[in-house]
Amino acid sequence: MGGAMPGVGPGQGRGQAGFSAVPGPGALPPGRSRSRPAGPSQAGLAPGRARQDAPDWAAAVGPRPRRCAPGQASAGGPGGLSSVLPPGLRPRRLGGRGLRAHSCLGGFCWRSCKNMVQKYQSPVRIYKYPFELVMAAYEKRFPTCPQIPVFLGSEVLRESRSADGAVHVVERSCRLRVEAPRLLRKIAGVEHVVFVQRNVLNWRERTLLIEAHNETFASRVVVNESCSYTVHPENEEWTCFEQSASLDIRSFFGFESALEKIAMKQYTANVKRGKEVIEHYLNELISQGTSHIPRWTPAPVREEDARSQAGPRDPGSLEADGPGSVPVPATETVLTEGDKLDADYIERYLGHLTPVQESCLIQLRHWLQETHKGKIPKDEHILRFLRARDFHLDKAREMLCQSLSWRKQHQVDLLLQTWRPPALLEEFYAGGWHYQDIDGRPLYILRLGHMDTKGLMKAVGEEVLLKHVLSVNEEGQKRCEGNTKQFGRPISSWTCLVDLEGLNMRHLWRPGVKALLRTIEVVEDNYPETLGRLLIVRAPRVFPVLWTLISPFINENTRQKFLIYSGSNYQGPGGLVDYLDKEVIPDFLGGECVCNVPEGGLVPKSLYLTEEEQEHTDQLRQWRETYQSASVLRGAPHEVVVEILEGESVITWDFDILRGDVVFSLYHSKQMPKPGPQEPGARAGGKLTDKGWVLGVDYSRVEAPLVCGRGEHPGLNSFVHLFIHHTGLSICCVPGFWPLTLGTM
Repeated sequence: MGGAMPGVGPGQGRGQAGFSAVPGPGALPPGRSRSRPAGPSQAGLAPGRARQDAPDWAAAVGPRPRRCAPGQASAGGPGGLSSVLPPGLRPRRLGGRGLRAHSCLGGFCWRSCKNMVQKYQSPVRIYKYPFELVMAAYEKRFPTCPQIPVFLGSEVLRESRSADGAVHVVERSCRLRVEAPRLLRKIAGVEHVVFVQRNVLNWRERTLLIEAHNETFASRVVVNESCSYTVHPENEEWTCFEQSASLDIRSFFGFESALEKIAMKQYTANVKRGKEVIEHYLNELISQGTSHIPRWTPAPVREEDARSQAGPRDPGSLEADGPGSVPVPATETVLTEGDKLDADYIERYLGHLTPVQESCLIQLRHWLQETHKGKIPKDEHILRFLRARDFHLDKAREMLCQSLSWRKQHQVDLLLQTWRPPALLEEFYAGGWHYQDIDGRPLYILRLGHMDTKGLMKAVGEEVLLKHVLSVNEEGQKRCEGNTKQFGRPISSWTCLVDLEGLNMRHLWRPGVKALLRTIEVVEDNYPETLGRLLIVRAPRVFPVLWTLISPFINENTRQKFLIYSGSNYQGPGGLVDYLDKEVIPDFLGGECVCNVPEGGLVPKSLYLTEEEQEHTDQLRQWRETYQSASVLRGAPHEVVVEILEGESVITWDFDILRGDVVFSLYHSKQMPKPGPQEPGARAGGKLTDKGWVLGVDYSRVEAPLVCGRGEHPGLNSFVHLFIHHTGLSICCVPGFWPLTLGTM
């Protein structure tokens, strides 16, 4: 779709916005502020004339960017901004949606580029041995280490000690074998690479700080690594180990991408191997009778000995700086003791993660601690968003930020304490929790075929039903935490058993299906990876119709968790007994367990909402369909893409900044981003463009960014018009994608 990049500047912002695209000049009657078309005379520019700094396919005129005060609006059309675009949409709101923008942070939004620095951050790994014994095991890795085949050997470049022997500094040159395809090694002309490692061992403080960087190809590739061994804060007989690294490939004979993959794969493969090597040498020491090494104690230093150590000193040696000024390796991530994750905790409560997955979790968690001003989500919650985006850090962060904004706006964190479903819902909503499945996941039963969805919507309204579904998801997360503690293994999702007996055409009532799709969208966006398995039983003949309607809106990973049984196929081997213990199969499905889930039934029409109540509900729904809210966080811009199919169309927008500052930008691209839209027209939601796109090549800036901030307003009588037209023999207005971007300053 479009290549949009965030704006840059200081401040925080929050607001709301709406977008729409309509046919070109003359298509709308005058007097509509949001979508009235602009003619050439309105813009002060004759057709076919363009500013010199505009793209060759567009003529753009208008005021310079202005600021919008919080709570005030910037709108397309007269009274705001308006653009006459090339091939466009029929009159309709952009996907029926608008935007409420919210920037919680000051700072900047970075611009993604092709050469990104890859980072790794390990959790805290714990050796249940004293620091001194771990150091003895660590020293056995040098000068060679057969347990690490890629480590060819090392030699000491320089070494120094403090006067009292408390601090020992060693600088080594280490040779590592290159594990890469033969062609790549031949082009590079090397079979091994050289790294320089500097160790600062402080016996007094019981710390070892390690810094390493590459010497080979240092002008093309920059690798930095920092490690530390420290005493466990709660048990001085244990030792903690942390590790971080960064990889920046600037240029490498055109093989940058291949080298990056090889390097990261090789590095992460050896991360956990490093702990195994230390444990190997610890066991070797213990088998040799060395199970305890006394702690360092200062020895008295005679005056003549101190004078004999004086003399020429290496500028890089410890004595040059003095024992009290030992340089500490700078690490990318600095966390307080209470904020760190250790590997045992991850394995116990979050499950097995690869080193890369651990690093993504730690980096995203740390980013939230540094930038998020609200409640920090639990680690299980953060991990769900990472899994939903295949551990793509930027995508997971953007998805999580939007969800946190949504939770704050709707006060979802307080839902379980404040929500009490109406008595009517408790009686006729045929769903409830029922023990757990065979894997320990909480089990939720929904008798959808017995539920009068049309009657419930007419009796309580769509918003109440949605809030009830949200409370079910909140309760599900809480039950997962309880089952994790109860069964002693990580449980982060639940199982849903849906009984479709009684499903008929009444359930395909159009407003009801629309409400169901909206509910699916909200749950998919804010509760990813919470559904472990969905068991659908007694599916009738009408079910394929319903499935055809809703399946395109369900994530592919979620669809793979669906198991559908028609008729009585759920009974016997291969059915429910494979996923539920016989003792918990409900009685209405042939089991022996009494199920307390309400049976549902038709809602009496006497309980339906009055016309006035229904009108109020409809007004709320219309506002929701026009506007949506979003957090615009540092490094996570919010983009809306409009697909233009016809010429001389008008696109309009408006948004309110509720807090802080944001930057609004308009771009054009002929390409479509990889994640395609779910519906025609416009698509909103976070970062949509490809990080590898280059401004001026893959996409073009249409107009200078509009800065919306505190205390200023663009004015209701000022607006910008963009005229797209043919010039000479070249066609300057081509169909394409028009990203509108909100980014923090």
